[in-house]
Formats: sequence, structure tokens, C-alpha cells
Amino acid sequence: MKKILLGVLLVLVAYLALWPVPIDPKSWTPPALPDGYAYNEKLKGIQRLAEGFGVGPEAVAVDMNGTAYSGLLDGRVFKVDMAGTVTEIANTGGRPLGLALAPDGAIWVADAKAGLLKIINGKVEVMSTEAEGLKFGFTDDVDIAPDGAVYFTDASSKFGFGQHMEEAFEHGANGRVLKFDPKTGATTVIARDMVFPNGIAVGYGGDYLLVNETLKYRVMRIWLKGANAGKVEPFIENLPGYPDNVTYNGFDTVWVALFSPRMTVIDATLPYPWMRTLTYRLPEFLWPHPPAHSFALGVGLDGKVKYNLQYKGEGVYAPITSVRQSGDSLYFGSLMYPALGKIRLADATSP
Repeated sequence: MKKILLGVLLVLVAYLALWPVPIDPKSWTPPALPDGYAYNEKLKGIQRLAEGFGVGPEAVAVDMNGTAYSGLLDGRVFKVDMAGTVTEIANTGGRPLGLALAPDGAIWVADAKAGLLKIINGKVEVMSTEAEGLKFGFTDDVDIAPDGAVYFTDASSKFGFGQHMEEAFEHGANGRVLKFDPKTGATTVIARDMVFPNGIAVGYGGDYLLVNETLKYRVMRIWLKGANAGKVEPFIENLPGYPDNVTYNGFDTVWVALFSPRMTVIDATLPYPWMRTLTYRLPEFLWPHPPAHSFALGVGLDGKVKYNLQYKGEGVYAPITSVRQSGDSLYFGSLMYPALGKIRLADATSP
């Protein structure tokens, strides 16, 4: 019996040490958890929109009439107006994530599986699927500049949708930021070698882009114009959670959705690739899983936090993967929740 147990133990040790895995973890030492983000319940009152219509309205765009747009896990793109009427617009056949509304009525979609898409009058058109000969693996978010250029992210050329944890375990620089020119149909690379570039927003005056590097807990600024054109620099670093989508309200605030607070168990493994390789070999139910915690930040154009919004109690709306300010309200998207969210700006940001 002892020999059998010893044999099983040796097989288990060999498996944990030697079994081939698809990840190639990179070493990174994260900054210490920051202070100044005390827990609060400012997001307790989030109301639900289009609840039960579908799962996973990951991002949200809002038009001038207060109609909210989003895409679902099953490929449907829909809208919900101020009266609560929900209308299906199209089905991409993939996984629509980021959305941007164009002045001509088109909806630009970053579809994790299908690439950069445009929907107009219910018709889905594929606009771009690769750049520099490398296909997109995880088209994630999109925004439109004042000059009509479409900027978007490919979070990973190595791991596709549904392989978020593989990308997190690897922590590799597999992502790119891209530009699509609707006039020429050309797709160009703006930045490369980024660690899961997730959300993207065109900043003040179209002068720069803001891009969340989710797995480095930061938002980067990529200058498009002026003396700094081409420069990539931090906008805000050492965030207390995993930044997902980022949006700009057009005048004074950048909204950053945090998928969840940072997990200390993950931070502890980041300097040690072998630990993440070993963890990956464990059954998935033993992997670290984020808590259900609503978390969003409002950041000034100087990169300083103005609003810290949270909630983790009963009935929590989580995870929050997108925050969009429209008029006197904040709208929320979620990768997994079966509804969009909404709250009055004053209720969420009052002292």
C-alpha cells in the first residue's frame, strides 16, 4: 500500500513539475498595493437595464438620447432606450466587446473573435482582422477620434477570448494598439509589446490615446499629436485593481472600470514564473478567482483620482468592465452580469 501511495505521489509531483503547458510565464515584480482607496458603498444603488435579455454586456456606449448600446456573450448587439425598451440590432456571430458610435450612425465593434467590425442598418461588415501579417487574437475595445480614425486594441495575439487566465498566468507582452483608417482601409500598429491592452479611449482634443494595461495595473497614454507624437507614457499607475475598459467624458474625467480589486495571491506569484506554471497545472477550481466587487475610478486629466466608487455587499453588480458617463448618469457594462447598470452621477460621487 505504501508503495502504491508513493507511486501516486511521484506521478503527481512529476505532473506538477513537468507536464507541458501552453503558457510561457514572464517575471514581473508588481508595485506594493497602494493606499488611498478605502472601501465605500457608493455603487450600492446601481439599477439594472435590459435585465435578463442576455449575458455579458461587456461594454456600453450611449447616444445623445440616452439610449445605451452593448454586445452579449451570444453575439447579439442591442440597445435599450430611456423607456426600457430593448431592441436587437444585429448578431456578429462572435463575441462583441467594445463599441463606439460614429456620427454617421454606424456602430463600430471590437469583436474578440471576428475582429474589427462595423454595423450599419443592421448589417455587419468585417473591416479588419490583421495587421503586419499577424492576425488579431483578442480584439477588445474601440474608440473613434475627431478626425474619423478608428483606434482599437488586440489584447493578445497568442490567447483568444475565454483564455483570460492563460494570458494572466503568462503575463507576456502579446498585445497591440491599432489604427484603422476608414478612408483607405489600412490598419497600422500604433503600439506593440503591451501586457493585455484592454480598454482604449481617445483623449482630450484627439491629442492622445488612453489604454489600459490590465495586467500591469495601469493606464498608458499614447500621444498622437504635437511634439510628443509617438511617445508612450504612464497616465496613472499602481491601480488597486485590474483595469478593464476606459472612457473619456469629453471634458474633465476619465472613467476606469476595475474588474476586481487586486489579488495578493496573484501578486505574490508574479516575480516567479515557475509558481505560475505550477498553478496552471492545478485543477481550475483551485486557481485564484476574483471576488464579486463593484469598483470604478474617475480620474482627472492630470492623472489624479477624483472618484473612488465601490460596493461588495448583497446584490452587487459585478464585475464592472465598463463605465460611461452620459448626462447626469453613469452607465456600466459587465463581462458576466445579465444586465447593464446605471446610477445617477450625483448619487455615486457625493461625499
